[in-house]
Amino acid sequence: MNGTRPDDTARSRVAALLDRLSTALAARVAVDRRALAAFRIGLGAVLLASLAARSRSLPAFYTDAGVLPRRALFADYVGTLSVHALVGEPWAVALVFAVAGAAALALCVGYRTRLATAVSWLLLLSLHARNPMVLNAGDDLLLALLFWSLVLPLGARWSVDAVRRADARDGGGEGTDPATEGDAGAPALSATETAVANVATMAVLAQVLVMYLTNAVHKFESELWMSGEAVVYVMQADQFSYLLGNYLADFSLLLRAFTVLWVALLFASPLLLLLTGVPRAALASLFVGMHLGMAVTIRVGLFPIIVVVGFLPFFQTPIWDAVERVVDRLNWAGGVSRWRDRCVSVARRLNAVDAALPRPIGAERLTALRSGGLGGGLARGRVLFTTVLPYAFLVLILLSSAASVGYAEVPDPAEDALDTVEMSQSWQMFAPDPIHTTRWVVAVGALEDGTERDVYRDAAVSFDRPERAETTYRTSRWRKYLKNVDGADNENHRSYLANYLCGDWNRTHETNVETVTIYRAYERTNPYNGTVEAANEYELIEYDCSGAFIQNE
Repeated sequence: MNGTRPDDTARSRVAALLDRLSTALAARVAVDRRALAAFRIGLGAVLLASLAARSRSLPAFYTDAGVLPRRALFADYVGTLSVHALVGEPWAVALVFAVAGAAALALCVGYRTRLATAVSWLLLLSLHARNPMVLNAGDDLLLALLFWSLVLPLGARWSVDAVRRADARDGGGEGTDPATEGDAGAPALSATETAVANVATMAVLAQVLVMYLTNAVHKFESELWMSGEAVVYVMQADQFSYLLGNYLADFSLLLRAFTVLWVALLFASPLLLLLTGVPRAALASLFVGMHLGMAVTIRVGLFPIIVVVGFLPFFQTPIWDAVERVVDRLNWAGGVSRWRDRCVSVARRLNAVDAALPRPIGAERLTALRSGGLGGGLARGRVLFTTVLPYAFLVLILLSSAASVGYAEVPDPAEDALDTVEMSQSWQMFAPDPIHTTRWVVAVGALEDGTERDVYRDAAVSFDRPERAETTYRTSRWRKYLKNVDGADNENHRSYLANYLCGDWNRTHETNVETVTIYRAYERTNPYNGTVEAANEYELIEYDCSGAFIQNE
């Protein structure tokens, strides 16, 4: 007679089912450590590129002589916390930029990776707070990826920290500083030597998926997107199109095909998490290819490159193994080995310099406390930081994305938490209705000698459509800023812009400007027959350069 009780059998079946579900989930959220290393290098490189691009307009966007001086920032954005706003002089802001650049470089090479990631995230959060008017979707995504990177083992491979840990093991060392640890310390769903699967890897994959799903719902509400005509119309707004985009506007059938393919990919995006291995890599490669195409056709800053970096964790262990086999087959192994040896040599020199530096006062006492009674408290704090908080914020971003498309509501405390770390999810890129009107700015300055000049472009005043509207914007960030200034809720910013144009012109020209009148001009063209459907200009503000700071009447 079988002595197994029915409740034991049911329990074992449930346990087996949970094991299978856990294994399936782990397989889908597992990220290869080499992918995380490439992700880390990509984040550091994008941060450096972003800082370099922003520095072109540093005085205009981040100083008291720019479009948002601190008196305006603190008046309009109550409670702003920003290191970049401590001083309004260009040299001080440039110094903070330099610190951010050093942290980004440390992130690239994996030197004190955890600390470099934290500093990079905090300084990017501070930079966003300094001037919200110039932010775009790429900025939001980069900040979100850095947020999740705080609990990812980015320094486990291809890093100075990895060399330090290897040397410590070979030399019988006692370990490394927690700031250089490769693993987040979170309980893993499943982990091997090459891959890790935990809440942090789940969250960074979900972040990209949430962006696509939210945008797909917005595009579903658009007639132009669902009819396959959206990209045809976008290419008529030539403040966006550039490089190859300048030549694609006449190929409407090709653009319709791109529209259909892009919408199909957006709705297929859940497969990025459901698939694994080579099928997932194939789908991710389609997304990467579309974004690389975007990078050479429309002028949206670093957004396409940031998305490509965000896709690196989706390429799982079989892909990285295949890459290594290709390297071996092409006889590149010798060159790669020599390059690796040089990197390891540099990493060891950095570690030697680091070890020679005097330890902070009390470091020995802190080490003793860690190994004693304080160790338990630190362990509990690490669990909170690497497990509880990531799970909480993962739930919050899912809730926020659902709320952004009208399927849920975010409680006020949760909304406050998301706003604090700038993790609210609203991904409306070119949706629900794509931009299909060419727009440019004309800033008519009345000079002291009685003549007029466009004081934004330093050109003769003309309201005619430029040959290429994108050339009238100093940078893509300037285009985003001027679009926001045109918004109904940003009336004060029109005064701030005019005040900046007055000051900037008078500092750099012999003949001063007395008044500035800013216009937005536009023209909408039918993409199929080339006829002009609408064209006009409208006044944003007439500003007396010697008058009050804010002139809204």
